Amino acid sequence: MIEFPDREPIISYRHLLRSRYGETDKMGYVYYGRYFEYFEVARTELIRSLGLSYARLEEDGFMLPVIYSQIEYKSPIHYDEEMTIEVIIYKKPVVKLETWYRVYTYRQTEPHILGHVNLCFTNAESRKPCKAPDYFLDLVKEK
Repeated sequence: MIEFPDREPIISYRHLLRSRYGETDKMGYVYYGRYFEYFEVARTELIRSLGLSYARLEEDGFMLPVIYSQIEYKSPIHYDEEMTIEVIIYKKPVVKLETWYRVYTYRQTEPHILGHVNLCFTNAESRKPCKAPDYFLDLVKEK
């Protein structure tokens, strides 16, 4: 069971995305493995909303591989439904970026999907963990 931290987030970002036919199974439900892709899209757009592209991080020699992921399926999302994917960050990253997710549709007030994904800043050459670049840390403000 995913438990979100009991504190105010420092960042909360919402991204709209519509499920496509090729992302659904025979039942017309979004295929369970697609949600991690949706999380990645929303996370990338969150970084862009801060004024930084993920491509810039890569150009500067940083990578962010996933080191932990968890998902909880509450109820299905159907073909051609618009989803709101909420990405939440509760603490300022230094080496590890912890992200939390809620996925909603207009059909219900409770989230359909909950997620938790941790990423680690790594040096692209050595592949070793490293501190996030200062320009990224300056964009993420603690409350």
